[in-house]
Amino acid sequence: MQSAPVPLWPDHTPGALGSSANDIPTLTAYLPAAGKANGASMLILPGGGYGMLADHEGKGYADWLVAQGVTCYVLKYRLGSHGYRHPAMLNDAARGLRLVRSFARRDGLDPARVGIIGSSAGGHLASTLLTHFDAGNATATDPIERESSRPDLGVLCYPVITMGQFTHQGSKTNLLGSSPSPELVQNLSNELQVTPQTPPCFLWHTVEDASVPVENSLLFAEALRRNHVPFSLHIYEKGRHGLGLTKGAPPWADQCLYWFGERGFLGAAKH
Repeated sequence: MQSAPVPLWPDHTPGALGSSANDIPTLTAYLPAAGKANGASMLILPGGGYGMLADHEGKGYADWLVAQGVTCYVLKYRLGSHGYRHPAMLNDAARGLRLVRSFARRDGLDPARVGIIGSSAGGHLASTLLTHFDAGNATATDPIERESSRPDLGVLCYPVITMGQFTHQGSKTNLLGSSPSPELVQNLSNELQVTPQTPPCFLWHTVEDASVPVENSLLFAEALRRNHVPFSLHIYEKGRHGLGLTKGAPPWADQCLYWFGERGFLGAAKH
């Protein structure tokens, strides 16, 4: 079941450049059938080079995960093509994760089983939150801001990770502008920001990816390994960029579900 989009901030979006739909980030819920929810929730970040949002990496993933009993929320985050730059996108992702965790508490789901999945530039945004989260503000008047923005696990599909040699230049420009400082480039090169506190991750990529080089996933996996963070890395020989769950995609979805089982993420159905 799909709900109507809900604004991340009910009154005014911090840092908004206007009041159009492009200026108002939202969450759209996709709910399992009655009695089928297993307690897990997932925040979904579609890709699109920080210039658009790919529906098959949003609703497409939600439909797949809902069938597994996962309660899903697709984030419509602000974009470089609409004049936004970092940290607007990270602020949207962090607020989205806090909301999903608060919804889990409200709806009798498990607030300690809230994951994030992102593809391409959405994978960069997911990896940014996976490495730039916070515990929440315990003194905030807004109860949503008291929630942690740390995902409990991450799924990164052919992600942009680095802003360095192997970056996707369009994503980098849309996110950081045409002349970012070296400090900003380093801060958003997420392979450099992994710590032992980074959540466990599932990553997949193809060697043939001509848009986002496979080195992005390899660099992040190497950083996870170095910091003793659990991960599952899948590199496939064949396949273009942006496949998601479309025809011809490698069998990453089944392997991801297996990994969810290993992590105890899916749990039991709620009644």
